Amino acid sequence: MKPTVNIIWFRRDLRLQDNAALYHALKSSLPVVPIFIFDTNILDRLEDKADRRVEFIHIALADMQQQLVNLGSSFEVYYATPLEAFQVLLAKYSIEKVFTNHDYEQYAIDRDAQISHLLQEHGASLHTYKDTVIFDKEEVVKDDGKPYTVFTPYSRKWKTALQPFHLKAYPTENYFGNFYKQAAQPLPSLESMGFLAVGKPFPGKELNTQMTTKYQEQRNFPAVNGTSHLGIHLRFGTISIRALANQGKGLSETFLNELIWRDFYHAILWHFPHVRAGHAFKKEYEAIEWVNNEAHFYKWCEGKTGYPIVDAGMRELNATGYMHNRVRMVVASFLTKHLLTDWRWGEQYFAQKLLDFDFAANNGGWQWAAGCGCDAAPYFRVFNPTLQTEKFDKSLQYIRKWVPELDSFDYPQPIVPHEFARKRALEVYGKALKGGTAG
Repeated sequence: MKPTVNIIWFRRDLRLQDNAALYHALKSSLPVVPIFIFDTNILDRLEDKADRRVEFIHIALADMQQQLVNLGSSFEVYYATPLEAFQVLLAKYSIEKVFTNHDYEQYAIDRDAQISHLLQEHGASLHTYKDTVIFDKEEVVKDDGKPYTVFTPYSRKWKTALQPFHLKAYPTENYFGNFYKQAAQPLPSLESMGFLAVGKPFPGKELNTQMTTKYQEQRNFPAVNGTSHLGIHLRFGTISIRALANQGKGLSETFLNELIWRDFYHAILWHFPHVRAGHAFKKEYEAIEWVNNEAHFYKWCEGKTGYPIVDAGMRELNATGYMHNRVRMVVASFLTKHLLTDWRWGEQYFAQKLLDFDFAANNGGWQWAAGCGCDAAPYFRVFNPTLQTEKFDKSLQYIRKWVPELDSFDYPQPIVPHEFARKRALEVYGKALKGGTAG
């Protein structure tokens, strides 16, 4: 006779502490089997078999597995499609409920609908919870119930709505005795899934309070260690957004605003499905006639544009999987405005390279840079890389780190002159938007 259990399905919430779905699962009336699925629908699309994000997930799972084994339980980890994994689980167990946390991307929404249907066919049900953001869906909307499309009024409403219980931790540890008891199951190795371990260290997940108190003054200077580097931990949920917001709230208003941006972009995905499908938030921007010069795009990817701050940023990304946030804005503006390359090309490149890649934030940032997203500023904002350098890397400390040949004949000339590129961008955008009335 099959054991009757509930399932906790971990995805981008890789921790046993302060986890909404896990809390509700462990408080249910049945033993809880923890599972993770290395989703081949996603992994098969990754060209780089040394993708450090897969390695990060594997390390996080190994850490969680040790905690579970100490509790007399074990992960069940699958390398399969979610449908295949749940077919195996349904054959092995009599499942009553599956608990998991919300995911707001289109693939995840479609996947969850498919799994929910499968479970219903077997008399089971899927239950999802808010965990990766503080507010989602209709929790922060205008007084008339319509969604916000500009950040500043959204953030004001967010702060007004915030109550202490929104940041209260879920006391999962009080119910750890309710995990399903079984012998330790081996995790699949990276090699068995066709991936390689790079072995480089990942950023720690402790919030540097000294950094946070100086965040407002230091966050725009890429040569200074003035940002948290917690993006990868937020992306995969190895830290709790509630714990981080609690810390940030008392230390830095500017740091808290960065967390509110995350909520805002997730809300945009929820309310505007055409964004999830790869379209411009402002639909009239689909009329822009992009140049899409492939040779220029590859120069941008390689960090060989002849614009030092752009090249430094791209080389940092290629070497480390990270890029400073100020520089992200500069390189994105350069690709979309100077080179008139479709923002989706850059979005996809970042998706391949960023350790902290998150669809909502990445898409929101790229659309902001291209002028077609949730932004009150008009389309004719074109960042001048030289002025950005003078403001934020005047001593060239960051640039020289990543572009050591800066003063040599080996460094290329600019692939487009700034004034020509700016004028061309304004003309092309203006033509597409009939004089820019949509901006």
